[in-house]
Amino acid sequence: MGARVQIVEMGPRDGLQNEKVSVSVEARIAFVEALVAAGLTTCEVGAFVSPKAIPQMVGSDQVLRAAGDLDGEFHVLVPNEKGYEAAIAAGAKVVSVFASASEGFSRANINCSIAESIERFKPVLARARADGVKVRGYVSCVLGCPFDGEVKPSAVAEVAKTLSDLGCYEISLGDTIGVGTPAKARAMLRAVGGDVPPAKLAMHFHDTYGQALANLYAGMEEGVFVIDSAAGGLGGCPYAPGATGNVATEDVVYMLEGMGIATGVDMDKLLAATNRMSALLGRPPVSRVASALNAKRAKATKA
Repeated sequence: MGARVQIVEMGPRDGLQNEKVSVSVEARIAFVEALVAAGLTTCEVGAFVSPKAIPQMVGSDQVLRAAGDLDGEFHVLVPNEKGYEAAIAAGAKVVSVFASASEGFSRANINCSIAESIERFKPVLARARADGVKVRGYVSCVLGCPFDGEVKPSAVAEVAKTLSDLGCYEISLGDTIGVGTPAKARAMLRAVGGDVPPAKLAMHFHDTYGQALANLYAGMEEGVFVIDSAAGGLGGCPYAPGATGNVATEDVVYMLEGMGIATGVDMDKLLAATNRMSALLGRPPVSRVASALNAKRAKATKA
């Protein structure tokens, strides 16, 4: 637990793409700037996908170009070569590709099998390697699927190994519908760790059943020290009723700092960024820590 934990901020992409309210390009740029100012210098800022499929990500090229003026590492999601080409044209240095550990989710989400999805982005990895662009791989539904139910750790390990072998520098393991518990998270990470070193893994846990922090702690005990999170707990999953977004960045920071693990994140600045975005979305943040701090400050103001 003495290792420094890296937080990869998901709010501007994985968080906002599932929100019903579309946020303007200008507001998304301001959100990224505020998050970076708070110390979250590794941030996923957009997705180069069909505007019909995910209209919330329209203008990702503008967001990425604006982020290029900031001090940090900025990721964008690309589903295929067309998306890759658009991302590179906008200055991408790190792109992400995604596959599922569940056949049911793969077919529902991107209308193809796991094997077919991997074939789609093989050319992306080949071109990225030639261009000197880093590629991060996502694996969805690693602890459960809304269509197939339980997902075997061996199935997760197989997909993760494939992504690693194809050249992904890091594999982010996603509990997309947030059904995992610590024992299951530990078993999954041990299975994956048999094929991919823990140092190349990241945890992308949603908090639907309130287990994300416990699952992250279990993963850290297994030697995984990269955590994906979203400011304010933004996001969700359209295929999983009740699914919340990624574990809230505020909650992760509070836990880590309380354990004596420095994050480099300024909680006051993070909370301000979260509150501004929550106001635009018209609802309070899901984050327990943000809610507690907002209530504390409101009381202090009245006093």
